Parts: sequence; C-alpha cells; structure tokens
Amino acid sequence: MTTSTAPLAFLKGHGTENDFVIVPDPDNAVDLPATAVARLCDRRAGMGGDGVLHVVRSAAHPEARSMADEAEWFMDYRNGDGSIAEMCGNGVRVFARYLQHAGHVEAGDLAVATRGGVKHVHLHKDGAVTVSMGRAALPEGEVTVTIGPKSWPARNVNMGNPHAVAFVDSLDDAGSLLTAPAFGPASAYPTGVNVEFVVDRGPRHVAMRVHERGSGETRSCGTGACAVAVATARRDGADPAVTGEPVTYTVDLPGGTLLITEHPDGAVDMTGPAVIVAAGEFDPAWLTETAFG
Repeated sequence: MTTSTAPLAFLKGHGTENDFVIVPDPDNAVDLPATAVARLCDRRAGMGGDGVLHVVRSAAHPEARSMADEAEWFMDYRNGDGSIAEMCGNGVRVFARYLQHAGHVEAGDLAVATRGGVKHVHLHKDGAVTVSMGRAALPEGEVTVTIGPKSWPARNVNMGNPHAVAFVDSLDDAGSLLTAPAFGPASAYPTGVNVEFVVDRGPRHVAMRVHERGSGETRSCGTGACAVAVATARRDGADPAVTGEPVTYTVDLPGGTLLITEHPDGAVDMTGPAVIVAAGEFDPAWLTETAFG
C-alpha cells in the first residue's frame, strides 16, 4: 500500500446491484495488492463489493498510457478475490457515473480505458448509462458446463473476457453457484470463465444467473448480459451482420434489467442504471493489519 498515513477516500456504487468499492487515485499512488482488494470487498469485515474500481488517469498507469490520448481515465478493475480482470460492463457504467459525480465529466459522451480496450460511454440525462462494449467474438468448438450431475452445451462468447452461455429449463438448475461450475474442454478457457445460465421470458426477452470468475454468483454481470444477448440472437437465427438490422434483447438479472443491442457492424451496446450510494474514508494501515490488528 501507499506509505501515506492520511485517510484514503472510497465510494460505493452499483449497476443493477453488481456492486463495487470505488478507490479514487488519479496519480496511481495507491498500491492495491490482491489481499487489499479482497479485504475491501469483504462483506463482513470490509466495505463489501463484487469488485474494486481503481480510478486512475491513463497517463499515470503503465497498462493504460498507450490509451491516454483517447481516454483520460483508466478503469483498473479487480475482482472481489483480488484477481485482475480485463473488463466489467456494469463496472464501466458505475465508473462513468463516479466521474460525473466527482465533477470530472458531464452528461454526454466520454471514453474509458480498460484492459479490454477503450470503451465509449454515454451518460444520459435521465440517469441511464450506455456503454459501447465492442464486438463479440464467437470462438469455434463445442463447450459444456456442469453443475453436479447435470451438463449442458454452452456457447463460447468473448466480450473482452470469456463467457460460457448455457440455455436451461429453469434458473434453479444452476444450483447455489457458490463454487465455479465445471467446464470442458479445459483448453477453451485457460484462465477460467464466466458462466451464464439462461431461460426465455418472451420474444427477445431472457433471464439469467451468472457465476463471475473470481467473484462467485453476482446480482448482475454486464459483459455476461451482452454475451447472453449475442448467444440468444444466434440461437434464434438473428445475426445483424446478415440482416442489416440491429437486434435488441431485454435481459433480466437478479439485480435488475439491462437492454442489449447488437448492431450490423457487430458493435454491442449495453444500457442500464448506475448509482453512487455512499462515500467515506478508511485508514490505509487497516489493509495490512492482521485479523486481530
């Protein structure tokens, strides 16, 4: 951690109840090892969250300097267990809302640097946030996911991070999702995978549950909702690149609803809420104390 003894600021925010601890750090002066992130995200001994949004100016972070001319701010995203992730769709919306909350940006368009590339965001005046999530990749090859004795075929979708989308008869089929579902073949996801279980609710309307790699089951997953919409569209025989018409799916998650639109050029837009709910300070020494410190 930083050697400073001054209190560090944090905020809490969520997007469809996918919640995050936000650590503003424009100059990249705060070191956040995995143990510190896990402590911040601990729901009993910390602030609690599915992950950490480390807010850094792109020019100040070695992983983002090459994007600084296009995006002033870098979302250094960490999963709840402290592991590093390429992207987090709900996180980008909350990150953008924080930048507006802090007075760094106003409603309208902005760019956010992530490990999954630069994401373009629109802050609507009604409070919704739209993120252009880029194009989905659909790797070839059969994939399966398994919960206990049950296995399902899954669609391999990459939204800058890996997903396995399985269509099931009931969302209860996913069980507790306390542990990561098994998948195969192992070579399909060498760094692990986010697994989505999906049921139909109506025309171009689905519901899902998700086990997020490194976080467990979460109330919402933005990239997962995008992966689900694309996988469902292909299952339904809809491909905007072929028809020339965009396709929009309503995706219900335990924490709320997202609208996902895939355009003929392959770009996927995600629209949903993002809310800042609290702000405070913590002693940096707390992150390195023992359990009885």
